[in-house]
Amino acid sequence: MTTTARATLQHEDERVRVTRWDFEPQESTGRHVHEYDYVVVPVTDGRTDVITPDGTVTSSQLRAGESYARQAGGEHEVVNTGTAPLAFVEIELK
Repeated sequence: MTTTARATLQHEDERVRVTRWDFEPQESTGRHVHEYDYVVVPVTDGRTDVITPDGTVTSSQLRAGESYARQAGGEHEVVNTGTAPLAFVEIELK
């Protein structure tokens, strides 16, 4: 697995930061901690594994346009476990 997911900052101001993430199959974000509450909006359908520091793996099926929200403080790595490129937009609420 490689840590080569591409993060493209689309917008940032005093209230929000919007980042698009693009992953090829088996690419990863690398381990990180979310400093803000955030919303994820999948751009494509795909499968991910979210791996926490204790090794817990949570698999998810993402559907384009079906958003979800999480609270600040989560620490994990996200891996594209599908067979096609994956993209989502992350909106962090400052």
